[in-house]
Amino acid sequence: MHAVSSARPTPLTSQGLEPSLRRCYELLDMTSRSFAAVIQQLDVALRPAICIFYLVLRGLDTIEDDMTLPRERKVPLLRSFHEMLRQRGWTFTDSGPNEKDRQLLVEFDIVILEFSKLKPAFQDSIADITRKMGAGMAEFVDRKGVDTAAEWDVYCHYVAGLVGIGLSRIFAQSGLEDAAVGEREDLANSMGLFLQKTNIIRDYLEDLEDGRIFWPKQIWQRHARELADFRRPAQRIAALACLNHLITDALRHVPDVFAYMGALRNPTVFNFCAIPQVMAIATLARCYNNYAVFCGVVKIRKGEAVKMILEARSMDALAHVFHEQLAEISRHFPMMETPYYATAELILRIRKTCGLPDDPNITSTGALVRPRSTAGKLMLRRTLRWSLLSVTIGGAVYVLLRTPIHDLPPALQPVQSALISWQERALEAYRQVREPQASRD
Repeated sequence: MHAVSSARPTPLTSQGLEPSLRRCYELLDMTSRSFAAVIQQLDVALRPAICIFYLVLRGLDTIEDDMTLPRERKVPLLRSFHEMLRQRGWTFTDSGPNEKDRQLLVEFDIVILEFSKLKPAFQDSIADITRKMGAGMAEFVDRKGVDTAAEWDVYCHYVAGLVGIGLSRIFAQSGLEDAAVGEREDLANSMGLFLQKTNIIRDYLEDLEDGRIFWPKQIWQRHARELADFRRPAQRIAALACLNHLITDALRHVPDVFAYMGALRNPTVFNFCAIPQVMAIATLARCYNNYAVFCGVVKIRKGEAVKMILEARSMDALAHVFHEQLAEISRHFPMMETPYYATAELILRIRKTCGLPDDPNITSTGALVRPRSTAGKLMLRRTLRWSLLSVTIGGAVYVLLRTPIHDLPPALQPVQSALISWQERALEAYRQVREPQASRD
C-alpha cells in the first residue's frame, strides 16, 4: 500500500488557457458543478484529459437519455459516437428541447478540438471506452428495465465501470500512478459499480416518475407485483426489504474499493477518487431501512458532506469514514420487519478484509450487541417477548395488507382499510423523524 502525501493541487483558473479549453471547462461546470469542483483535486497535467473524458461521456449519455430520438436514430449514434471524436467540426443539434445538456452537443466541435490536442495514449483510451460504452448503451435501448442481478452488474459496468477503467488507464499513462493501477480493471470496475448502484438506489422515485426502471426485476419482484407499489404505505415492509437487499448488494464492492484506493500513490488522484466514494457510502447509510427513499430524495447535509470531503485525504481517514458509515447502517438494522443477517455478515467481512475496527452494534457472529447490565437484560427479555408476539401479529398483518381487497372476506375488508389509514398517519410521523430538513442544510 502506497503512502499518500498531503500535497495540494494548484487551483483551477482560466488564466493562460486557450479559448477552446476555457470553454470546455465552462461546459463542464454547466453539466456538473460537483464534478467541476472535484476535478480541482487533480494534478494540472491530468485536468484537461479528465475534463475532455467527462464531456465526451456526458455527450454520449445525453444521446442515450434523450427520449425524443427515435430508436433508428439513437442506436447508430450510440454505436458510432467514438468515431465522431476524430471528425473535426462535428456537432449535434437534434437533441430534444428539454435535454439539459443539449448545449454540450451543440458545441461538441470544441470538445473534439481539445481531444485532438491530448496525448495519443489519452486519446486512444478515451475513444476505446466511448466505443465500449456506446455499444453497451445500445444493447439496453430496447429494454424496459434490468431483469436480473447479473444484468444489473452488466448495465452498471457499461455506464460507470467503464468510466473507472478509463480513468485508471489515464492515471497510469500520465506517470502519476503505477502501471498496475491501469491494469487492475476488476478493481476499477468495482469503483464504478459502487457509485452507480448507489445512485440507482437513491433515485428510485425520480427514475420511476421519468418512466425508467433500473432496479433489477429479479429482486424487486420478490416483494411486489409492480415497482411502483413500493410507494404505497401499505407496502412499506416489502419496500424496505427490497431496499435493504439492494444496498447489501452494493456494499459487496467495498473491499475492491479499498484495494484500489490503497494502490494509489499520487495525493491529487487519491483525493479525486476518494470524494465520490465517501459520498456513496454516506448515501447508502442514509438510505438503509429508510422509507423516505420512496417518498423523495434522501440527501446528505452539506456540512457533513464538506467535512467528509476535507477529511478523506489518506487511507486512514478513508477507513474512518467507512467505519462510521457502516456503523450507521448497523444501527438501523430492522429488528422484525426484514432480515438483517445478510447485511450484518457482509459488514463483518468488509471490516475484516479492509482492516476496519469492530462494529459497535454487531457481535463477531453477526448478532446485534446485547446489553450487559441486569436492567438491560431484563429489558431485553421483555423486548423479546413482545418481539415474538409482534412477529406473530405482524405476519398476520403483512398477509392482510398484501392481499387484494377483493380477495378478502367482507368482514376483513374494513380492517384492511383501517390498517392502511393508520399506516399513512404513521408514515407521516416517520417522515418528520427520518427525512433531512431542508432548512438545516
